[in-house]
Amino acid sequence: MTAVLLLGAGWAVQEAEAGLAPEFAQGGPKVWIALGAMAAAGLLVGLVVAGRVSPIATFVPSMVLLAWTVVYALDARRAVTLVPADPAFPELLLQAGQGMGRLLTTGVYALLGVVLFLPVMMPSRWSPRAGDDEEEYEESDDQGYY
Repeated sequence: MTAVLLLGAGWAVQEAEAGLAPEFAQGGPKVWIALGAMAAAGLLVGLVVAGRVSPIATFVPSMVLLAWTVVYALDARRAVTLVPADPAFPELLLQAGQGMGRLLTTGVYALLGVVLFLPVMMPSRWSPRAGDDEEEYEESDDQGYY
């Protein structure tokens, strides 16, 4: 979940922005792929938030996103240095890093962090499902062995 939000959404935002920029305005298949990646990331967030999965599945990504946002609020220069920008990295990772920086500075990661933290606060997510812990005991008509 964390990798999808950081790398996947970061790459998708950067690609969509580059393809839809007025000076390039070419659109094309790269933009559609980027928009599909954003939709897939949104679908994954929705399924994890609304579905009945472990609250840890939302807690870890929310803490990563919120912690990075707090670092950004306290020291923006330090937070931006956490974005992958080394030229030795693969091109896709550098594109994702630029998108991550954009999502961080616009507050999207703060918003996603809060959204992902809300299911952790719901007590029903921490309790076992009805029937998970209960052993099924079948009553038989036999009175025992004779």
